[in-house]
Amino acid sequence: MQAEDENSARAKSLEPLCQLEERGHGNVVSVLWEPQSDGSKVISLTETHILVWDLNISDSEAKLTNSVALEGKGHPKFTAGRWNPHHNNTQIATANDTTVRGWDVRSMKEAYKIENAHNQLVRDLDFNPNKQYYLASCGDDCKVKFWDIRNTNSAVLSLSDLSHWVWSVRYNQFHDQLVLTSSSDSRVILTNTSSISSEPCGHVDEDKDSINGGIREENRNKEPLKEGVLATYEEHEDSVYAGEWSTADPWLFASLSYDGRMVINRVPRAVKYKILL
Repeated sequence: MQAEDENSARAKSLEPLCQLEERGHGNVVSVLWEPQSDGSKVISLTETHILVWDLNISDSEAKLTNSVALEGKGHPKFTAGRWNPHHNNTQIATANDTTVRGWDVRSMKEAYKIENAHNQLVRDLDFNPNKQYYLASCGDDCKVKFWDIRNTNSAVLSLSDLSHWVWSVRYNQFHDQLVLTSSSDSRVILTNTSSISSEPCGHVDEDKDSINGGIREENRNKEPLKEGVLATYEEHEDSVYAGEWSTADPWLFASLSYDGRMVINRVPRAVKYKILL
């Protein structure tokens, strides 16, 4: 019992390493670590500014290296941001009102702009980890949209499977055809978007099992994974504000609702095997 008490006390003793002084820049919306790096660069997104920091943990210092203010009529405010894991980590995407913007963090200039990306407020963004130009967005219009940032005139795919505000959208980091969304209708939905993924259904099997120019009969007859909703999870009793995939297990994810309840689920076994086999 004494050992357990000591372990509990040790687990609760957190030590602050550095602080991001953001006075005068508005309330913090999110903090974004630079992906696939040594963790020395961070962006803090406030309601009105993008702030780029270099961290020196050993000296407990955070140096502000760059910043830009959101300008426009009616005092617009950022609602979401996401660091692009491609292009050597030089771009981020932000959302304000119904607009999605891309920024070059070196010059802090606008790289692209999607006006009226949604009919109502944009709540969340996520980049496809395997296709460098693909970005997902969701919002209060109950839709999830997928964009090719090279041509933003229209979405490449739009989903309307949820019945209320969509708070979160996340690509699976290993199998990007799997997309997780959560909503104020208390549901979490797992969707297959293979038509715009890096693993189109059947492509891998054909390459792997091709023998003398032919495809094995068992794979030819295998029913492909259907595009669209794969599973709906309804364990929550309140608005689901966040959904996140495990970084270690590609088939595991968690969701968090307004009432503080966290639920951990797995991708259905039948879906898993159709992707792997």
